Amino acid sequence: MKISFEENLSFNILALFVLVVFYSIYLIKQWSQKRRGIQTMQIGRRKDVGSHRVETLMGIITVGIIPIQLSSIIFGWSYLGANARFTGFCVGVLGDLIFFVSVLSMKDSWRAGIPDKDKTELVTDGIYAYSRNPAFLGFDLQYIGVLLMYFNVLTVIFTLFAVLMLHLQIIEEERYLRVTFGREYMEYCQRVYRYLGRRKG
Repeated sequence: MKISFEENLSFNILALFVLVVFYSIYLIKQWSQKRRGIQTMQIGRRKDVGSHRVETLMGIITVGIIPIQLSSIIFGWSYLGANARFTGFCVGVLGDLIFFVSVLSMKDSWRAGIPDKDKTELVTDGIYAYSRNPAFLGFDLQYIGVLLMYFNVLTVIFTLFAVLMLHLQIIEEERYLRVTFGREYMEYCQRVYRYLGRRKG
């Protein structure tokens, strides 16, 4: 019987690769900004109740999903075939790549959460010319990729909740950006879609 390429792969190593690369990008960027006196972590610092609640829940779920992903890998909780799992690896790597390019493009304007006092620039070039939220898109693709590699009830629940909370965080950030950058941001929204793509014209 012929065994496919995908069935020979070690998905625990591939999934760990996706996670290690993703969180290494996050931590290295945070560390490099800290060295320059920039406070990257801004989650939950806003005083208005709506933003604070969304950011707090987002922070909890984005940290809480990590042990779920790792437990799924360690215990091999996966109910999809090799083809779907390899697709998940590809999606996860794409998420890593998009996240990497997005934090590079943001330079020192990148923050985790809505800044309370920091003044940052509106970045609209590079990957941001094709997505208003490429870092969040990278998060989503990483979550979906690992979900496909280790598909089980826990990863489904946590992934869906994480993607939902990231979407709600985007909406909160859009409110902030409209107030902060006004017409410049509104014109940017007319050119570029929230997740992926540019408008014609």
